[in-house]
Amino acid sequence: MTEFWSRLLSFLALMAVAALIVWPIAGSVWALLLFCFGLLGQLVFHLRQLQQLNQWLENPQVRAVPEGRGVWEDTFVALYHMARRQSVSQQQLSKALARFQRAGEAMPDGVIMLDANDQIEWFNPIAADQYGLNSHTDIGNPITYILRQSQFNEYITAHNYSEPLVMKSTRSQNTILSIQLVPFGEELKLLISRDITRFEQVETMRRDFIANVSHELRTPLTVVGGFLESLQDYTDLGEQERAHFFELMRDQTMRMQRLVEDLLTLSRLESAANPLQEENVSMSQLLQQLLAEAQGLSQGRHQIGLEVLSDTSLFGSESELRSALGNLVSNAVRYTPQGGEILVRWEVVHGDGRFSVKDSGIGIEARHIPRLTERFYRIDRSRSRETGGTGLGLSIVKHVLTRHQARLAISSEVGHGSTFSVIFPASRLVKSVAVA
Repeated sequence: MTEFWSRLLSFLALMAVAALIVWPIAGSVWALLLFCFGLLGQLVFHLRQLQQLNQWLENPQVRAVPEGRGVWEDTFVALYHMARRQSVSQQQLSKALARFQRAGEAMPDGVIMLDANDQIEWFNPIAADQYGLNSHTDIGNPITYILRQSQFNEYITAHNYSEPLVMKSTRSQNTILSIQLVPFGEELKLLISRDITRFEQVETMRRDFIANVSHELRTPLTVVGGFLESLQDYTDLGEQERAHFFELMRDQTMRMQRLVEDLLTLSRLESAANPLQEENVSMSQLLQQLLAEAQGLSQGRHQIGLEVLSDTSLFGSESELRSALGNLVSNAVRYTPQGGEILVRWEVVHGDGRFSVKDSGIGIEARHIPRLTERFYRIDRSRSRETGGTGLGLSIVKHVLTRHQARLAISSEVGHGSTFSVIFPASRLVKSVAVA
């Protein structure tokens, strides 16, 4: 600005000197006209530069900054550098905003940005899926229009966001969300929501598991404790009664022992520190062992058949496979009435190994089949206790098959028996090599 005034004063001084020179020659009128024309030309020049500045301000692009002349050259140069710095800063802010949006979109949780009036400014795809949001219609709407639940309204108006709010999703009653508001900036908020359905299911399973174990152990312990009190209080019991008491106590103790062993087996199968010990397992030999165990458990009460339609072996853990497949065979014996038929088969179907146990037992209603592999799930608790089951057998089967990339298929009809089939992938099969 100092240079501008310096140049202007210099120009005025020059015009004054020119007028003084002309005055003696052409007279005062011409000298005054010369001075006025000089001022007019200077005014037109500056108005022209101001016009270029105004045109540029309507669309301020760095590359379109006017070049400028005279005292305006330095001004436009300074304006160019300022616009360039602003452009660089704007690009950096745009990149930072784009990174923030990409980070928000990549988050596994739902994120909604709210303004000071709790209106939606932005949300990521997870939030859109959780709440059914649409960027064209929901941006600018209050969040309470979307989450029309009294507990959420109480949470957002209480202004106490130290603890998350657990509530069911507005889109699906089977989905449970953990919602927390995080204030930031000037009265802005982030609404972060996490799908905790699986964690809630695990917690429910844990509570049910503890309750079931407690119940399963309490009954035999009560029986054993009652008999011990009887033996202690009634010293004149006959030998036959004592033998009966001891036999019942032994049965209940063995029941508890089987339960503990199954629990330990499940714990071992679920442990990440227990890798699968794999080897070639001869299915023909394993099935012969399972047949012998089934015949011993049946004691001649059933007709048990065995069909080995393939000499293909399996690559896996022999002990785990014996436990899982043995569970299926023993279940068939336990739940098939006397005189019933049981058929154990091993074959290769469409490239996959298939182990199946077919019985002519009581059958299973369709509504029970999806839950059969749940821990302690029983169709008939009294019948399960009579047969000596712990309620964990099919859970063990499920874990063993998962470790072997196999799956369990169940088909059953009430009154006509059941078929439990285990399908092993082709990658687990080992073709036997004939020895010349």
